[in-house]
Amino acid sequence: MKLVYVAGPFRGRDRWEVADNAHRAAEVGFRVAYLGAVPVIPHSMYLNFDGTLDDEFWLTATRRLLEPCDALITARGWWRSEGARMEIEACNLVGRPVFHDLAALSSWLEKGSKS
Repeated sequence: MKLVYVAGPFRGRDRWEVADNAHRAAEVGFRVAYLGAVPVIPHSMYLNFDGTLDDEFWLTATRRLLEPCDALITARGWWRSEGARMEIEACNLVGRPVFHDLAALSSWLEKGSKS
């Protein structure tokens, strides 16, 4: 099974916006799972840690989570997120596929299952 990292905004103006960002990432993650891949959703994993350690720790931690993933898919608003932009750049540097829609991810997953 392929691991697919979900990238998108986490931080927000208040707890409501953070929770909304996490919910949007989880929605994408559910659709990834429905397509047969394993979603890696840092938003869900670390929602309760919001406001704890500094941003640099979390940006480094999420880049580490990205390393074993086979692909990345973005959640709505990804372009507003410094972390998501850095994660996409990291994928581009190593040639890891980046998807901005589920249809393209689905096609890529189907091709991978036929080889």
